[in-house]
Amino acid sequence: MKKMLENKLAELEGKRVSGEPTIIHKTAAIEVAKRHSAKDIALWLFAVVALILATLVNQYLPAYWQPANNIWTRIGVIGALIISALIALALTNQGSAFKTLLLDSRIELRRVTWPSKNETVQYTWQVTVVSLVLACLVWILDLVSSQIIQLIIG
Repeated sequence: MKKMLENKLAELEGKRVSGEPTIIHKTAAIEVAKRHSAKDIALWLFAVVALILATLVNQYLPAYWQPANNIWTRIGVIGALIISALIALALTNQGSAFKTLLLDSRIELRRVTWPSKNETVQYTWQVTVVSLVLACLVWILDLVSSQIIQLIIG
């Protein structure tokens, strides 16, 4: 188990266990997201039109298509339009950069040191006490300022 974790950590750092660096030609997600192409523009336009149509289906489709009088048909059409828009967005450069970001954040979440139960309870009490003290302080400041304003106004 320990050896497997060491190998995984070495892969994440871009080095082999033997110490030789591994060459990684992975383009950064931000660079991928900045790229624009005609395909991206077409997919973005399709996604925007599909989402606009999804908002209009419920009101206008039953007048033009008889099966759309059934609520489940309209829900199906709306769902299909939303799913097709999401798929189109996933196929863009920005979508692939977002997928890379999600994978990277998943790796980062594995590295997080989570607090123990005792630490969590202790921190919760600390936050609660400080919040109550600040609430009392704001309440007192409100009382004092309202008394001062009442004296000035009369």
